[in-house]
Amino acid sequence: MKAIPKILVSGLLEPVVFGLIGLMLFLAAGTVNYWQAWLLLVVSALSTWIPSIYLLRTNPVALQRRTRAGPTAETRTVQKVVLVVWYLSLAAMLVVSALDHRFGWSPVPTAICLVGDVLVAVGLGVTMQVVIQNSHAAATIRVEAGQKLASTGLYGLVRHPMYTGNVIMMVGIPLALGSYWGLVFVVPGLIVLALRIRDEEKLLQEKLDGYREYMRKVRYRLVPYTW
Repeated sequence: MKAIPKILVSGLLEPVVFGLIGLMLFLAAGTVNYWQAWLLLVVSALSTWIPSIYLLRTNPVALQRRTRAGPTAETRTVQKVVLVVWYLSLAAMLVVSALDHRFGWSPVPTAICLVGDVLVAVGLGVTMQVVIQNSHAAATIRVEAGQKLASTGLYGLVRHPMYTGNVIMMVGIPLALGSYWGLVFVVPGLIVLALRIRDEEKLLQEKLDGYREYMRKVRYRLVPYTW
């Protein structure tokens, strides 16, 4: 029960975060008449808050682990650097996509924008489903006392399903915002995720019992039959 007040404080900060993202988008777009941005904000908020409410009721400790995020929460230097680059890539993706809308660099059909929103919802849904399936799944790289290896559900498909959800979301964001140019920043995002995964697996092999055997059983890290 001690985790609940901290989670509620974090929940109060989430609207502020979404507000700052909206401010960034509308300033870069030069207008609030940007339905793609409004819809993306609504989809993102609902895809985050609904599973969070479920976790708050069923597993608040797992939700607390999920809310501890950001470079300062990491204990490994390489992960701090990786997360800074990751956040910068996302910020650049948002700004460039909004500038694309402002100057009309790449007109995107409404249907593609809606597909982008679906991808964002699916990506966020996957990341939250990972937390539901694995209560030790967190936004930071660490192995806790008594932590057990998760190898079923989404973990039976790829070793890092939370990052798979991140990739799906990352592809969806520019499309949802009506931009093809924003997709350029998927590349640096994938690179830093690959670096994060490689460093994380070094830690897991050293600290988490059974992880080496799990790696032999589930061969793919991020995308089935690819990598």
